[in-house]
Amino acid sequence: MTSNTQTWFITGSSRGFGRALAEAALEAGDRVVATARRPEQLAELATEYGERVLPLALDVTDAAAARAAIEQAVARFGRIDVLVNNAGYANVAPIETGEEADFRTQFETNFWGVYNVTRAAIPQLRTQGGGLVVQFSSVGGRVGGSPGIASYQAAKFAVDGFTRVLAAETAPFGIRTLVIEPSGFATDWAGASMTVHDAPAEYEQTVGAMNTRMRQTGSRPAGDPKRAAEIIVQTAKRADIPSHLPLGVNAVDMSIAYSEAQLAEARRWQAVSRSADFAEEYPVEFPADAA
Repeated sequence: MTSNTQTWFITGSSRGFGRALAEAALEAGDRVVATARRPEQLAELATEYGERVLPLALDVTDAAAARAAIEQAVARFGRIDVLVNNAGYANVAPIETGEEADFRTQFETNFWGVYNVTRAAIPQLRTQGGGLVVQFSSVGGRVGGSPGIASYQAAKFAVDGFTRVLAAETAPFGIRTLVIEPSGFATDWAGASMTVHDAPAEYEQTVGAMNTRMRQTGSRPAGDPKRAAEIIVQTAKRADIPSHLPLGVNAVDMSIAYSEAQLAEARRWQAVSRSADFAEEYPVEFPADAA
């Protein structure tokens, strides 16, 4: 092992981004704690890479199981350099007619799973003098507004807010954070792990359009998970890393357009916004209504 060898702890390692990232880290000479609900799906990794892989069963919604998995990882490899919260999924349904139980269950994995695993790892990262926490969000977790996946995107916004506070609280311990924001990639995100519920006629133009898109199988998403995984592994070995990393052409274009629109709106309304403070001039003229 070289001095730059890292130990990764990756949730949702059986397929998709998690599997690609585990393989990329191992190809880079690193060690990987690969977790999944069904650890038998990780057998090939253990066979190919031997002692550098520790496959573990983990349901991220179980806080006690998350703590136990972190303990097993440290017992095997001595430390955790990169924690990756990748496990997550989305189902498609309108807010109005989707089942509340399904909304909550998605949130349990997509947000509380991140909370459970991150919280379990913090004491180890703090004790060892640092580490990197990588949170998988999506470009939708930055720009939002995708009809039909409210629970998923709400959770991703929550993960972003949670991670910003985490970064502020743990920076003195040498802990760094990185939020990954992919656009469409050739993973199983919209495949077997997604349930697409029929949308009422009233939502045909919004959620219905999303349903049609999710059920199409003829076109392949633009993003290559292998390339993305290699980029993340290379980024994790750098001293200088971004706080957020959009991945994919659409992610970059959407992020820049959204940020520019936000800035333009804040400037257009700044006189009104400032006037709410006691010391500011009030009332002020509102921006003219758009034609």
